[in-house]
Amino acid sequence: MLLAIDAGNTNLVFALVEDGVIRARWRIATDARRTADEYAVWLHQLLELEGYGRDAVDAVIIGTVVPRALHNLEVLASKYFGVEPLIAGQGRAEWGFVLDVEDPRTVGADRALNAIAAHAFHEGDLIVIDFGTATTFDMVDYTGAYKGGIIAPGINLSLDALFTAAAKLPRIAIEAPSGNLSVIGRTTEDQMHIGIYWGYVSLIEGLIGRMKAEIGRPVTVVATGGLATLFDKHVEIFDVIEPDLTIQGLAMLHRRSLTA
Repeated sequence: MLLAIDAGNTNLVFALVEDGVIRARWRIATDARRTADEYAVWLHQLLELEGYGRDAVDAVIIGTVVPRALHNLEVLASKYFGVEPLIAGQGRAEWGFVLDVEDPRTVGADRALNAIAAHAFHEGDLIVIDFGTATTFDMVDYTGAYKGGIIAPGINLSLDALFTAAAKLPRIAIEAPSGNLSVIGRTTEDQMHIGIYWGYVSLIEGLIGRMKAEIGRPVTVVATGGLATLFDKHVEIFDVIEPDLTIQGLAMLHRRSLTA
């Protein structure tokens, strides 16, 4: 069974994948100082809770945008699972598709993995939106080539900046509006919710609209990340939501490496 590890700026996701099916997934806050031993204690307990032993894992693939976290994840794979991990974008796990941008080395692993999975699942030109620490908008053309995209501050970053910079504003949770959908708030908290939620909706709609106009062909909009469903409740922005796009990309890259 494959252990796929997606190391993002905010969270690391560990997933057990068997024949392309995600059997279990776990999430932990990203901390580049966390050692392989710490990962192992945490992960082995979760494996047992799902009814798996350590020997169930016979392959590991890692995709990371946090270079400092990579070494300890590699040690986790070799020391505790007895396998040499694949690193997404390197060696037998090279991307295998065109990164048609000025400097392909700067494309984050998560965005490349999303492109792989989105193209495998959907035909034609695609806009892939990933709600992570940053919100990214990526254009993948009908051949599967990555053509570039947009990086915007993630909604949590925007909310944290508002709370940190304005002394009298409270910290609020991100949530979709319920009941009254007025965009004129009557309390400070209501006004913050409106500004964050509907402001972000406007950002998404505006950027998608501009990307579609520039592409000039029919486009399927694919969203991933936990906050995609939050925005999908009230607006018709996305054609499809793929919650596990990055993990699926890792699994596809692993399968491809077996024939490399």
